[in-house]
Amino acid sequence: MFRPADWRGVIGALGVLVSMSAALAGERGPLGYGRAPTAAEIAGWDIDARGDDGAGLPLGKGDVARGTDVFAEQCAACHGTFGEGEGRFPKLVGGKGTLTGDRPEPTVGSYWPFAVTLWDYINRAMPMPSPHTLPTDDVYALTAYILSLNDIVPDDFVADKDSLPKVKMPNHDSFSWTDPRPDTVNKPCMSNCFDPKAIQIVSTAEGKNLTPRTTGPLDDMQPK
Repeated sequence: MFRPADWRGVIGALGVLVSMSAALAGERGPLGYGRAPTAAEIAGWDIDARGDDGAGLPLGKGDVARGTDVFAEQCAACHGTFGEGEGRFPKLVGGKGTLTGDRPEPTVGSYWPFAVTLWDYINRAMPMPSPHTLPTDDVYALTAYILSLNDIVPDDFVADKDSLPKVKMPNHDSFSWTDPRPDTVNKPCMSNCFDPKAIQIVSTAEGKNLTPRTTGPLDDMQPK
């Protein structure tokens, strides 16, 4: 049986434990677990390369000749030896002038606006069975090879962080670089907002031929 003096000892010990837990929780943040990531851990996830200026591209380089070998080993089974596509896997080459036709072929040469985006996609998503496993130089080499297959760069082209942003893609000027949707330029209202009953809709994305009609057979979908 505990005597009063014993209970005082138990309560005192529990108080110490609660104080220690509160102190640890204060050090680790409100949830009491986890820690701040290190710079190296953040760098492991920060892998994107920006299309328009190449920000994020790492050091390294790769030429068309090396890309020919890497493509044969890693890519040809799905995309064909010359990027023509195998089975239902997408083509990487050709399709120029088809984007406005009944059967558009959006390839690297016919559709992509930036060469850097090709590097970024290969680096993060290819090869399909084991993405993000290719060495940086091989990613540069594959990018150079695919661009050469599309006659965008010469056969002696060397891809690196300086040369890729300078490549002008054939379809670059067909993209709109300002968002034409009227509802994306408004700032969120936090106080003294408009009366919803007083707001009139003067245009819509559908009215600007930005969104097709969503009823009817898919093949017949056309803007109203």
